[in-house]
Amino acid sequence: MAQTDNKRFFENLSGAGKAIAVLTSGGDAQGMNAAVRAVVRMGIYVGWRVCLVPEGYQGMVDGGDNIKEATWESVSSMLQMGGTVIGSARCKDFRMHEGRLKAAHNLVQRGITNLCVIGGDGSLTGANLFREEWSGLLAELVQQGLIDEEASQKYSALHIVGMVGSIDNDFCGTDMTIGTDSALHRIIEVVDAIMTTAQSHQRTFVLEVMGRHCGYLALVSALACGADWVLIPEMPPEDGWEEKMCQKLSAKRAGMKRLNIIIVAEGAIDRNNQPITSEHVKNLVVQRLGFDTRVTILGHVQRGGTPSAFDRILASRMGVEAVLALLETTANTPACVVSLCGNQSVRLPLMECVQMTQQVQKAMDEKRFEEAVQLRGRSFENNLKTYKLLAHRKPESELPQSNFNVAVLNVGAPAAGMNAAVRSAVRVGISEGHKMFAVSDGFEGFYKGQIKEIKWADVGGWTGQGGSLLGTKRTLPAKHIDKIAEQMRKYNINALYVLGGFGAFLGIMELLAARGTYEELCVPMVMVPATVSNNVPGSDLSIGADTALNAITVTCDRIKQSASGTKHRVFIIETMGGYCGYLASVGGLAAGADAAYIFEEPFDIRDLQSNVEHLTEKMKTSIQRGLVLRNENSNENYTTDFIYQLYSEEGKGVFDCRKNVLGHMQQGGAPSPFDRNFGTKIAAKAMQWISKKLNESYRKGRVFANTEDSACLLGMRRRALVFQPVVQLRDETDFVHRIPKEQWWLKLRPLMKILAKYKTSYDISDSGQLEHVVLNRPKQSEAMAAI
Repeated sequence: MAQTDNKRFFENLSGAGKAIAVLTSGGDAQGMNAAVRAVVRMGIYVGWRVCLVPEGYQGMVDGGDNIKEATWESVSSMLQMGGTVIGSARCKDFRMHEGRLKAAHNLVQRGITNLCVIGGDGSLTGANLFREEWSGLLAELVQQGLIDEEASQKYSALHIVGMVGSIDNDFCGTDMTIGTDSALHRIIEVVDAIMTTAQSHQRTFVLEVMGRHCGYLALVSALACGADWVLIPEMPPEDGWEEKMCQKLSAKRAGMKRLNIIIVAEGAIDRNNQPITSEHVKNLVVQRLGFDTRVTILGHVQRGGTPSAFDRILASRMGVEAVLALLETTANTPACVVSLCGNQSVRLPLMECVQMTQQVQKAMDEKRFEEAVQLRGRSFENNLKTYKLLAHRKPESELPQSNFNVAVLNVGAPAAGMNAAVRSAVRVGISEGHKMFAVSDGFEGFYKGQIKEIKWADVGGWTGQGGSLLGTKRTLPAKHIDKIAEQMRKYNINALYVLGGFGAFLGIMELLAARGTYEELCVPMVMVPATVSNNVPGSDLSIGADTALNAITVTCDRIKQSASGTKHRVFIIETMGGYCGYLASVGGLAAGADAAYIFEEPFDIRDLQSNVEHLTEKMKTSIQRGLVLRNENSNENYTTDFIYQLYSEEGKGVFDCRKNVLGHMQQGGAPSPFDRNFGTKIAAKAMQWISKKLNESYRKGRVFANTEDSACLLGMRRRALVFQPVVQLRDETDFVHRIPKEQWWLKLRPLMKILAKYKTSYDISDSGQLEHVVLNRPKQSEAMAAI
């Protein structure tokens, strides 16, 4: 990889002779082990000594054998484990000056001046206090004769980097904390299971989820399962909420819905800051409506289980980013946290984030609830707005009358999360006053006239269902343009909402090409990317890809576990994706793969041989299992069978091989919480864009839109969702292989190799730079509407 002026490569940085201690503190969270593993391996890779500190700050205070130097192998097989294997504790001793003095002495004895803390705001605040006191603590140690002046000068600065591990997602400055996505998985698994029994008995279920001071888990799980009511501490319900809630539940039953779901955050309060308990909500429903009602308190189930693919990837990226931040730190660099904004790593001053987090609680205490929501950040605020938009239907008399007809269709292969996106689009469209039409079986159903009006209640319960309830086909419109135009004229379709993968992208381009011939196609069109392959140009992420990654990760975990206790074994796994290597590469990072073969990074027999030799060397240590992923179209000659036979032959006497083709299981199953939430919010934003374009293009009693920006793709680009004219994405696209010419995730591949003990260069041009926390202003938030 050639070095350029606008790129910095971490091979130019060196940590030789330095030492870092990593600890987990406070409550545990799934993904903490992945973060510890990444810090240890990246630290060793750059030449650092890395020490593990068991039991958080307590281990640092106690010293002795509690601070152990880590090896590469000591963090093997921990990626898929929940909790934190090095232990976590809330340490009273560290809160006292004497405890911090002991901790400083123990670190200096081992030459450690870099500290990576994985925990919540309390743990990170403690780390910052420790840093501020460091010079004074060293002076005391010199005065007491415990260290000499030379040591005091040599270790004069303590550098701190934090990673936020908390299932509550209650830390300001980051979109997602480590553990939150996994906790949402546990909640949604329970909700999906409860829905079946609730429907059988026509019951109402009140679910209490964690979140003593933060309603994120309750809010997002309510959004992801389509709950009837949600109660969170940041935005208590208006006075008289009891009657409104009961009216809504009663109306749902009258509409033939057999179940009701109410989600309550454990810290839910009313407008007078009085607690609202799940038992209180149950009693309300029973007394006022007489419904058979049950309470389920999820409790510590939410902290348990294996981390999701998202948390493993997030924690691995943050762990590497933490080491890079420590490599670049100076004596004047403030303590920082590495966090996530959109799809990008950022570094933020630790105390700015802590102070804003504390301001949220203060705003709630002082009943400034709107401000509390804004302080939580853009992501939280938009989740709340989207939930309100979709859960509470306005009376017909209050809806605007637009007289516009909007058609919704799915194109290409099914992807988990499509139904959540369709539900969101339909309900937002109805809220905007449009008449919504569902097109069955994509463009094929369109030209055949399989079009019917779809109502608010028709999409109830769609959020958690996999596949495509509308039906979807790969048929492209070019050969049937005349019939499609005829159907658009027949149903007076004024806008198109298209959900799908690369086929949908091609389909919209074909419709645009025919605008000159058919005026019926001169209407606003929007595409929302939905494909497990994640190969749509103009978007870093697609609906369905996260669910597929979780399927790959869970399967790889089970496959590796099948070899436990046996002799050394290597598994060759084939993933989907067409020519796009996203699933193989990012799935490999989440599953701890040793190699991932993809089309975008050509390989030959020498690379295969090198990988075999690398695995052979690893198998001579305590490593017993190897994992190799191959994208289905990575190479027409080096097939999965060929690679399996090569590894089997070359590994004789050291390891044996097994192969597995995952196939369509990557497309099936219930959508993950991420895909439900992402699909819901991106669809809402797309439908609001359609409303805006319809109003702009309505002239003289008709809609006419034929400019470039009247047909856009809505995609996630780094930190934001962006509307991009489809025609402008043509130059960014490799049409032969159906992939974008540039793909952000390719920069994660060296990370996977480093964590698998390969020597490689790592492009850090995209690594986070120290920024400042910015509060969303009301005007900006309102403009953002639903996303």
